Amino acid sequence: MKKILLIALLYTGMYANEIALHTKPSQSIELTGTVVSDGQQMIGSRFMGYVKKVFVKIGDHVKREDDLYEIESAEFDMMKMQADLMLEQSRVMVDFWRDKLKRINTKKSRLKENTRDDNKINFMDMADLDAEAANVDTMLKAMQVMVKESNIKVKQLASTYNYIKMKAPSDGVVVRRNIRVGDMVMPGMLTIMLVDMESLEIDVSLSESIISRVKVGQEVSILIPSIHYRTKGMIHAIVPDANPMTHKIKMRIRFEKKNKNIFPGMYAKVFI
Repeated sequence: MKKILLIALLYTGMYANEIALHTKPSQSIELTGTVVSDGQQMIGSRFMGYVKKVFVKIGDHVKREDDLYEIESAEFDMMKMQADLMLEQSRVMVDFWRDKLKRINTKKSRLKENTRDDNKINFMDMADLDAEAANVDTMLKAMQVMVKESNIKVKQLASTYNYIKMKAPSDGVVVRRNIRVGDMVMPGMLTIMLVDMESLEIDVSLSESIISRVKVGQEVSILIPSIHYRTKGMIHAIVPDANPMTHKIKMRIRFEKKNKNIFPGMYAKVFI
């Protein structure tokens, strides 16, 4: 009986070892990433000019439409002067042609009144007045069109003034300021960088070999070691473009920062 029991135990042990050898334990994968902002604004100048005023410094929190800086632009001033002058000249010409058309119509009315008195009409004079009135009316309409176009140009330049006195396009924190009072700025030059500290994500590079373990919408665990902060996040994007040099694929994870001091560039760990 003891011999049978010993054989049974040995068989059970061998069977358990066989199962253990062929069963792969489910283990979490640890990945490293970097905290990044999903709301980064790179603000540049559209005109050449000198910086007149700077209203912010690095680290300042700004709200949408807050003033950032102002420049003096001779180019913009000249364009605005030309647009204002064209609008003023067009209005003067409209008044001129309107008054002239009014005088011609007055002459026509007087000619008709005189015709009623002596029962005669001077067809040549009336034809000349009609032709002159038609020409003047054409010029009046052309000047009215020019006034509308000039007015549009002035309004466009008024909206362009927002690029002379630059305002914040969204809420954020100033993380870079490349200008000081007196500096010359050129079109396209980066002047200020804003970062939205509330829209933070984790940027992760993962190997091609584990791409099958992740999917959009999947929940993952997150650890930010520097502040010992643990939370849950969700994969919201897997960039379908592998780097041919590193064979890595980019992945973005959204998470809640709550009231923690978490900033772009901080090191993070992700567990899948």
